[in-house]
Order: sequence, then structure tokens, then C-alpha cells
Amino acid sequence: MTNIIQNINAGDDKPYLQLPHNLDAEQQLLGALLINNNLFDRVSNYLRGEHFYESVHGFVYDNISKLILANKLASPVTLKTIIEYDERFAELEGNKYLIKLAADASSIINIDEYGKIIYHLYTWRNLINLGNDIVTTSYSPPVDLNPFDHLEYVEQKLYTLAEREKYGNDFKNFSTALTEAIDTAASAYLRDGKTSGLASGFRDLDEVLGGLQPSDLLIIAGRPSMGKTAFATNIAFHVANKYEQLASIENTNKNNDGAVVGFFSLEMSSSQLATRIISEQTSVSSEKIRRGKITNTEYESLIDIARKLQDIPLFIDETGGISMAQVSARARKLKRQNNLGLLIIDYLQLLTSSSRRYSENRVQELSEITQSLKALAKELNIPIIALSQLSRQVESRDDKRPQLADLRESGSIEQDADIVMFLYREEYYLQRKEPKEGTEEHILWQENMNEVHQKAEVILGKNRHGPTTSIPLYFDGSVTRFSDYISENKLPERFE
Repeated sequence: MTNIIQNINAGDDKPYLQLPHNLDAEQQLLGALLINNNLFDRVSNYLRGEHFYESVHGFVYDNISKLILANKLASPVTLKTIIEYDERFAELEGNKYLIKLAADASSIINIDEYGKIIYHLYTWRNLINLGNDIVTTSYSPPVDLNPFDHLEYVEQKLYTLAEREKYGNDFKNFSTALTEAIDTAASAYLRDGKTSGLASGFRDLDEVLGGLQPSDLLIIAGRPSMGKTAFATNIAFHVANKYEQLASIENTNKNNDGAVVGFFSLEMSSSQLATRIISEQTSVSSEKIRRGKITNTEYESLIDIARKLQDIPLFIDETGGISMAQVSARARKLKRQNNLGLLIIDYLQLLTSSSRRYSENRVQELSEITQSLKALAKELNIPIIALSQLSRQVESRDDKRPQLADLRESGSIEQDADIVMFLYREEYYLQRKEPKEGTEEHILWQENMNEVHQKAEVILGKNRHGPTTSIPLYFDGSVTRFSDYISENKLPERFE
């Protein structure tokens, strides 16, 4: 309070460092608002009372906000009744101080600059406080505090500050939205795959979805052994392999179907994922690769493929039991350093929430995770694919094809996701019903097995951008590879 009356002389000697602040900017902004309430819209999307260094100024700003938002005039006169009984203004002769703020406002043009100064200094103060917290805790840590838990806390605090620093976006006029829509259409038109998003590598799927769209959250769900990880790995490899770094300005207009891929593998190691990709590319069984039962020719093929693939922009994080806060922090870092274009998480139920209040309610915890993933997809403007388990109730039905209600611990999965895909393989269930060999039932069973052998379905249970449908695929389990399904009527004509 004394700071306001004395207006702090910058040249005074101080026995300690003061937190960064600018009382002149605070006074000028408040004075400008009291002169012209219409200026409030220029700072209201990011500035709050808590951002002011002087609490009295924050109090005044909050009350100016309340009056303006209630369609009332905010002036020294209308504020008088609010502040005259507040003891904080007794020393300042409250109403006189408000009149002085309005009288001393030298410019209403620079209110944006004043607002940014106030907000930036608030951020600096928060960084200082966080730094002090780090030092204090590190010198005398609680007995039960793990340093890595504290690191996660600090990292989350830093990114929370970074997020707040992004002043809110105003409305876009329709002409801007139209321009963006035409740009998207032009991008799809110029690309080889005719997709506006990243090409997944599966022709029929891309045709329905238009590719993997920026800011979308896509869920790939299925029961164990349906091939969720294989399907996600196939997409990850295709997108990363398609990516080409634009080396010169002349090439910047080239449309690229690929992107840098980040893969959080919470269940499998990075070497296991690499083995799957090598198996898919060489058509050598992953089981043979693991056991070393390969020929010299196959070994040379593995080495040759490995050399070709070593530079593809596919980044794998194999940390188990990772929290949503860590996922967000590492994804942002990869976006900043390598221009991340696609994020894949295998799988959703292995993530943990950043908030301890959900530790006893898994459904609420998972809801917070999916909401955070959707927010991250929008923030980074990339598609995020998250794999998900299905509940066991699928097994109790005659028709095993999954439905949205089968999403395990669903919570808000269905609500937050833009796309929900189910993987289904009839062959998996049919082969477990083999009748006694030599019977008529076995002959019929064998015929049915031949019909569904290596066939899979991607069932679109939710598609925010288009129709829900079922897309047939081939699946070769020995090399963990999905591929496009080609029906007999699409095969080229044979000439005998």
C-alpha cells in the first residue's frame, strides 16, 4: 500500500530484491478503463485481478469487470460505494484515488501494451516463486517425497504457466473460416492420396476418414489378440516412412502425407516394436526373428531393411506407468524440437491421471485422461491415436462384434473421441470352436474358416466427420501386418 502512495523510487537502495512489477502500467490501465469501458474487451480475454502486483489494483480491476459484465457503467462514482467501506482504501482516500487514476491516464491507445506488461510480470513472479519452491524443497525434502515426483510437479507447473501465457483466441470471422476450409480442400486435392489429413496407409479407411485429421482424438479399441498394437504400428510406420524433410524453400509448397510420429508404448519395449516393423517389412515371422531361426538370406534381408529404416522419424517412449502430465510434457517437447505430427498411445488404460483425487474412481480418472488427450490434440494441432481395451461382456454375446457400450471404463471416451474404431477378427473366435475332426460339423467349420481366414474388420463406431461403416482388411498374424482388402470383383481381369 505504501508503494502506491510513494510510487516507489526506482533508485532507492533495497536490502532485498523486489519481485518484478510495474505500478505505473497498472495505474495507467485502470485509469484507461475508468475513462472508456469499451476498452475492457481488449484485455478481458486474458487479464484477471490476480495478475496485478498491487492487491488494491487487482480488487479495482475485478470490480470494474463485474460492473461492465453486468452492463453497468464502471466509473469512480459507481465504484465509490463498493470501496468506501473497504479498509484497504482508507489510507488512500479511496474515491480520490480512483479519480486520480482516471485523471492521470495519459493514453487509452496503449491499453494492450499495459495489459501484456502486467501479465508478463505476473508470469515472471510465478517463475521466481516456483524457483524458490524448487530450492527450498530440494534443500529440505520431505522424507516421503521422491525427487522424480517433484520433478513431475515442477514440469506440470511450468507447462501450466506456458499454457496460461497463450492469450485466449477471439472469434474468427466467417471469411477466415472459409479461407481455412478452402486451404484444407486444396491440400487434399493436391495430395496423391486425396486426403486432407495424414494418410494412414489403408486406402478404404482414408477414403472414409479423409486421412488422420489434425486435432482429432482417435480411439482404436478391441479385445486382446485382435491386433490393436499391430494396426497402430502399421499406421505409425507408414506415416513416419512417408515423411520427407523439406530441405529447401522451393519445396515448401509440396504436400506431404507423412509426419514425425511419437509412440508411447506402455506395454511393449521399443525393441519389440522395432521387431514387429522389421517383420512386417521383410515378411519374416517375428517369432522366427526372436528365436533366431532364420536363414542367411533372411538375415541379410533384415540387415538391409534395418539400414533403410534407421532414419525414419519414429520416436518411441517405452516408459511404463506414465502419467498424463508426463505424456503432455514429452509430446510438447517433441513438437517443439522435431515438429511432431502424429501421437500414438498404447494403450489408454495404462495411463495414470495427474490428479490424485481420482485415485479411487477409475472411470472418472479415465474421463480426465481422455479430456486431456483431446485438449492436447487441439493444442498441438495433431491427430492423437489412443488404443483401448474392451470389456469382457463382448465374450458373453453370440455376436462378438464390438459396440460403443463395450468400451472398458468408458466414462467420456465415447464423448471426447472424434473417431472410435473397433478391430474385429471372426477367425480368432471361430478357430476356438473347432468340432471333432471327421464330422460334418468339422467340414462346415472348415469352410467357414476358409472364408474368414486372414480377414479383419475395422468397425467405425463413431465418426464425427462422416458415416459409420465397416471396412474389411487382411491380417497376417505371422508378420503382424494389416493390409488393404481386395475383393474378387476388384481384381484385374485374367486372360487365359
